[in-house]
Amino acid sequence: MRGLSRTSLAEVEERFNAVAGSADLGTLSDELFAVADLLDREHGLRRAMSDPARPGEQKARILRALLDGKVSQAALATAEAAVSARWSRAGDLADVLERLGVVAAAAEAESQSRLDDVEDELFRFGRIVAANPELRRALADDSAPADGKRELLRTLLDGKVAPTSLRLVTQLAVHRRGRSLETGLEEYGQLVAQQRQRLVAVVRSAVELTEGQKQRLAAWLRTSYGRDVHLNVEVDKRVLGGFSVRIGDEIIDTTIVGRIEEVRRRLAG
Repeated sequence: MRGLSRTSLAEVEERFNAVAGSADLGTLSDELFAVADLLDREHGLRRAMSDPARPGEQKARILRALLDGKVSQAALATAEAAVSARWSRAGDLADVLERLGVVAAAAEAESQSRLDDVEDELFRFGRIVAANPELRRALADDSAPADGKRELLRTLLDGKVAPTSLRLVTQLAVHRRGRSLETGLEEYGQLVAQQRQRLVAVVRSAVELTEGQKQRLAAWLRTSYGRDVHLNVEVDKRVLGGFSVRIGDEIIDTTIVGRIEEVRRRLAG
């Protein structure tokens, strides 16, 4: 988000933090997702709720009339703060509610000491989807019934991953919002990591790293970036030797393949 929306996001997050402490976080997550989905689905409502010419208090009253008694007071207070704020573009309103739905789910996982599990499971499921075209098609088919996707994911994941992971994967499969499932999982993974103010590093290596190697790499990255770094390690036989690390848009490449490509670029130049 940029400019005006970034300022409004901070204001809505402040209101969310004030009400989330006493809320059932799993329920709050589901309800914020539901309000975001409603705004995505009802274009007229989204335009009205994001109209900068309409007073914020008026928009909040309209939203309360629609949602009062249907969602918790914590979800309603967060949604009212969102529609009362001003946004650079109409879509940012639903984006911030989805974002806070993820944050609520992450906070629930942290309270259950399962935040690390959720980070790992979102990453691993993204790789499973990328490697399984049939599963990707089933989950990406916008014409497929939502209940069918939910049942498929329950069959695949229930009891095998943290409840928060299943909640987030299901939300993405049912409401992709124009993203691929893999992209959505990466975005959610970043938001989950931010619950502990950590960076996320995607490490590609030809072989599985030992725990000692992971710890040394994490310590080196923590020293380099000044923040804790969560490692998502992907074994890729194409790497040949060494490893690469991607943190956001920055790539540290020590692989043999990377060195060969660098030599090719220099020769071509």
